[in-house]
Amino acid sequence: MLENCRNARERWGGVSELIDRWLKERQELLVQYCELSGENDFSQTEALREKFVRLCEVLVDYVSAGHFEIYEQLIQEAREFNDGGLELAAKLYPRIAQTTETALNFNDRLDGKTLSESDVRGLFDQLSELGEILESRFEMEDYLIEHLHNVHADKVMSSA
Repeated sequence: MLENCRNARERWGGVSELIDRWLKERQELLVQYCELSGENDFSQTEALREKFVRLCEVLVDYVSAGHFEIYEQLIQEAREFNDGGLELAAKLYPRIAQTTETALNFNDRLDGKTLSESDVRGLFDQLSELGEILESRFEMEDYLIEHLHNVHADKVMSSA
């Protein structure tokens, strides 16, 4: 997953400051995810809770930026160039929205409460599912960026 993030930044870095910032947030999300997924002492509930809270902060920031900044920009470009991008966005957006729901549900499991060792084990079970969902989401987002932004990059730059 981390390698895919690096590849995406290499392909799209510098195309747009907004996308660059968002890809940096994605990388931070992956770092937090990997650090947490490497844990195996579930008895350290408070330390793990803090790591889960940090992961969730980055996760919510990332999915929010996607929905309220990135997707809007991509859809605007699709409207302006009217070359099939809106249909693609309409197809992928509901699938991405499902991953957002999963991410927010994961975040809601913490909800400021103290965690027992059993709660921590449950979060780790869901962490694996979250990782799979995020990987799927990243692939869809990369596809949207490639087909709704990069395809127009020269036109966007020449009109700027």
